[in-house]
Amino acid sequence: MPSPLDGPRHPQARGDRPKQLVVLLHGYGADGQDLIGLAPYLARSLPDAAFVAPNAPEPCDMSPMGRQWFAIDLDDPARASGDPKQMVERYGAMGSRADQVAPMLHAFLDQERDSHGLQDRDVALIGFSQGTMLSLHVGLRRAAPLAGIVGFSGALLGGETLAQEITSAAPVQLIHGDHDDMVPALAMFHAAGALGHAGLPVGFHVSAGTGHGIAPDGIEVATSFLTSVFSGRLTATAGISTAL
Repeated sequence: MPSPLDGPRHPQARGDRPKQLVVLLHGYGADGQDLIGLAPYLARSLPDAAFVAPNAPEPCDMSPMGRQWFAIDLDDPARASGDPKQMVERYGAMGSRADQVAPMLHAFLDQERDSHGLQDRDVALIGFSQGTMLSLHVGLRRAAPLAGIVGFSGALLGGETLAQEITSAAPVQLIHGDHDDMVPALAMFHAAGALGHAGLPVGFHVSAGTGHGIAPDGIEVATSFLTSVFSGRLTATAGISTAL
């Protein structure tokens, strides 16, 4: 069954057909236009990659003009407390919400992969915030491993059961601002620890002075990571260095 998801696209810079595909998953209250703007910058180092940023399937509960992958209670007491540990625990408990949209994203990835004549190892995910949560949740539960997953300003859902639920290992690069008050940077360290404990190669990078957003140094780290995974220099069995 075709996926109902779709969104803005950026074609490969050279060749008649792409050799890689980068799927960008936006954050809560945004849409595909929010992340497709990264494509021209990434394409400078990835001229053979096509880019697509699907719009989430639901109107956003808190932002009528935006979209959401699943509901998030922004007035939750854990968030209102401002306690990073409580916030990370609250995000971690949202795995069942991601489960509901996961089949739709799996279908979209299959559809896009097949339409370009590619394999899962030619596909990478980039997520921002809620898009990172979904990228990690879905990307590590594919039938075959993806090339890699980049997560900006996000969190890991259901980390306590991750090791038992992984079906396909993929390298992961996490990037977070140290001034993020929406999803605290602690979420990145929590995710890195859980992913590493599950046996996945994971790296992390902290963008100094950055809030809930993507800084230029984060784009550089993501570009380097994607170049490495698509070239085969970095795989699920190779390590990733951390950066602060």
